[in-house]
Amino acid sequence: MMYRPLGIRSGQEINQRLSDQDIPTGEGGFARDYAITLQAGDQVAIDLLSDDFDTIVLLLAADGSTIAENDDAADGSTNSLLFVRINETGRYIVRVRAFGETGNGDFSLKVTRLQPIRE
Repeated sequence: MMYRPLGIRSGQEINQRLSDQDIPTGEGGFARDYAITLQAGDQVAIDLLSDDFDTIVLLLAADGSTIAENDDAADGSTNSLLFVRINETGRYIVRVRAFGETGNGDFSLKVTRLQPIRE
C-alpha cells in the first residue's frame, strides 16, 4: 500500500474513524496522517477529539521528525490540543494516533491558523 497522507486545510474539520487498516504504531494502536502546507510565522492550533480512544496528536516535519506533540489537553479529558508556531514554510504532517493500546474509533480533527497578535 502506498503511503499517501490525506490533505487537510486550515479551518477544515475532519470526522473520520481510526481503524486497524491505518498505520500500526508498534504499541498496539494505530495512526493516520494528514498533510498540510503551513507558512513561517503561522500560529496553529490542532484539536483532536474522540470519545472512543485516548488521542495523541503530533506535528511532523517533511523529514518525519517530530516538531510538537500533545497527549491530553488541559481540560482534564483525554482529547488533545496542540499549539505550535511554525518557523519554516513547507509541508507538514498532522498525525492522529491512539495512546498505547486504546485502539481505534471515531475522531474529529481540526487545524486552525490563529491570527498573529499585532504589537
